[in-house]
Amino acid sequence: MFAGFDRRQIDVGDGVTINCVIGGSGAPVLLLHGYPQTHAMWAKVAPQLARDYTVVCPDLRGYGDSSKPHATADSSNYSFRALAADQVAVMRALGFPAFHLVGHDRGGRTAHRLALDHPGAVRSMVVMDIAPTYNTLTDVSRALAQRYWHWYFLSRPEPLPEKLIGADPDFFYEGMLGSLGTTTGRGMALSLFSEEQLAEYRRCWRDPAMIHASCADYRATILHDLGFDTADRGKVKITCPALAVWGTQGAMAQIFDVAALWREWCTDLRTASLPSGHFFIDHLPNETTAMLLDFWKSCP
Repeated sequence: MFAGFDRRQIDVGDGVTINCVIGGSGAPVLLLHGYPQTHAMWAKVAPQLARDYTVVCPDLRGYGDSSKPHATADSSNYSFRALAADQVAVMRALGFPAFHLVGHDRGGRTAHRLALDHPGAVRSMVVMDIAPTYNTLTDVSRALAQRYWHWYFLSRPEPLPEKLIGADPDFFYEGMLGSLGTTTGRGMALSLFSEEQLAEYRRCWRDPAMIHASCADYRATILHDLGFDTADRGKVKITCPALAVWGTQGAMAQIFDVAALWREWCTDLRTASLPSGHFFIDHLPNETTAMLLDFWKSCP
């Protein structure tokens, strides 16, 4: 995967290094993955984008081959604010003070916080298959709780989720890919991921440090990120061109009016959808690539 891309470990401070791959030339683009994946989720998209852009695909703190420090007592070192600061440091280290920003799932929530905290760094923002974190935690319906139950399980105090997941990581994480994917059947959805990508995901999520870090990520969402978003809601707007994208077969589109919620945060919002579930980047890479290229052409 990522033939022709350079691989780097970038020091972002406090003993944390971020693993990333970089390729192409042109305006810089930062692609952020979601849970429970790694930068490998962009393996079929990044090379196409690299024909016209400089593409940076990192592993978020706690995932892939990036650092996985043990969580602080309050998990604040895994908040989206901390993860966003990591990525700003990565791009500055690469010589890119401003860039196009794309995030899926947890990467999308990191992108949202990055655009709020560092508006001068973001030329455009794309959030993929998420409703804003504030609404996901405050507008909780029975349907959302049934589909996104893992938010509450993973945020339980250490070591309960770590112990249970660690007993059989493949069973747990493959179940997550299946339940959030295009189909509801666990094995059926997995067939839509490439074997090479799945092998990389398995290698990474079998690491107990990643299991702990991903739980800390969700703990921080409740302990910190909800408060950050509550404080900013209605007061801070994202003014760069923004695109909200969702899979028409996914829970977000079925439960929320995704476009209406993102209009509360963005002054220049466009929307798009793809006929897939949550993991449409893996399932429909060509369509995802075309959608991104069309959006960036419309940006000043």
